[in-house]
Amino acid sequence: MPAELDLKTTLVQGHATNADLMARRRAAVPRGVGQAHEIFIARAENAEFWDVEGKRYIDFAGGIAVLNTGHCHPRVIEAVKAQLDLYTHTCFQVVAYEPYVELAERLAALAPGAAPKKTLFLSTGAEAVENAVKIARAHTRRPGVIAFTGGYHGRTMMTLGLTGKVAPYKTGFGPFPGEVFHALFPNALHGVSVEDALHSVELLFKNDIEPERVAAFIVEPVQGEGGFYEAPAAFVAGLKKLADQHGILLIADEVQTGAGRTGTWFASEQWPVAPDLITSAKSMAGGFPISAVIGRADVMDAPGPGGLGGTYAGSPIGCAAALAVLEVFEDEQLLQRSRALGEQLRAGLRAIATDVPAVVDVRGLGAMVALELGRGGDVHQPDADLTGRVVREAARRGLVLLSCGSYGNVIRILVPLTASEALVDEGLRILADSFAAVA
Repeated sequence: MPAELDLKTTLVQGHATNADLMARRRAAVPRGVGQAHEIFIARAENAEFWDVEGKRYIDFAGGIAVLNTGHCHPRVIEAVKAQLDLYTHTCFQVVAYEPYVELAERLAALAPGAAPKKTLFLSTGAEAVENAVKIARAHTRRPGVIAFTGGYHGRTMMTLGLTGKVAPYKTGFGPFPGEVFHALFPNALHGVSVEDALHSVELLFKNDIEPERVAAFIVEPVQGEGGFYEAPAAFVAGLKKLADQHGILLIADEVQTGAGRTGTWFASEQWPVAPDLITSAKSMAGGFPISAVIGRADVMDAPGPGGLGGTYAGSPIGCAAALAVLEVFEDEQLLQRSRALGEQLRAGLRAIATDVPAVVDVRGLGAMVALELGRGGDVHQPDADLTGRVVREAARRGLVLLSCGSYGNVIRILVPLTASEALVDEGLRILADSFAAVA
């Protein structure tokens, strides 16, 4: 590949190596900022990137679900460049701009449920979750929030309180905000039934907080960091029944599942009931920072003027990029592509599983796909060591993967939806070879 060779020649002449940059990173950046792979990127295109030494990688991580439209999609880059020539910032609360309003209208129209919707824009997924909680509390005049085991909602203090996993996210950072409680997330693979999960909510009502003081339930349609476990339809329906019975709001945290990853724009479109509030971020703008809270208009209007917003919230650049992403999804039929890609990935992973006794499960909704590893195939003996060795070996061979799960024993795949079938097959072959190499 001439471009790759030219890049490598230029970088070698400049003496840039991953090792050199890692040394500088360790001296300049706090150790709390983790890094899955000791790789420094130089350039990227669609579902591939090249490091500073010129090595090519297939990207099955997608910036942790941020690149559903791929690296540097031409339509997104074009929209951002056009916006840069007009204005880059005003603070929407000072001087407004049409792209914010247009994007708010379009996302409200996409959100499930018949009630009228309104949309708030922010900068990060954690910020969206924080504001969803604020809005829920303002609407209900109640303090309590119930989240679920294994859930991940962010790294701010409120979202860490909501997150249902201690290491590494919560270790050493407490105390966390009060009036946050955790119920069981249903997980049939690990012996937690829908009935168990709903009963655990009822137990919270009896033992920890009366339902009349609960503002909201918050749940991921598919747990991201928790291991790609899907919230069963019966669980969501039961949770909504409890919510309606007690005047509690239901928040769908779609920071990772949103923007088409699961085969619909919002994963909660596949729920049997509509959430009251939805949080979204990550792939909304193809790599540019923006997040959103979309919800029932009467709920969203609960905070008074000045109660919501932020200096950079809903930046013109992010809005322009997000509008371009919506166009790309329509023109390239990426929702259909997400479903087809998910089928391809699950079939490929099941084929790998026939030769790898440690695989205990292959699962996924749309193109949000994972496989779980246990020692000797025992679901009760999570094998984080094998998971880590496979991820490292794959990277050595040119495939970037991420692990997840409460025990670090799940390999998750978040390849851009724009990746070709041939490239995805190439990545799956590298994964199979990596298992064979470390077995």
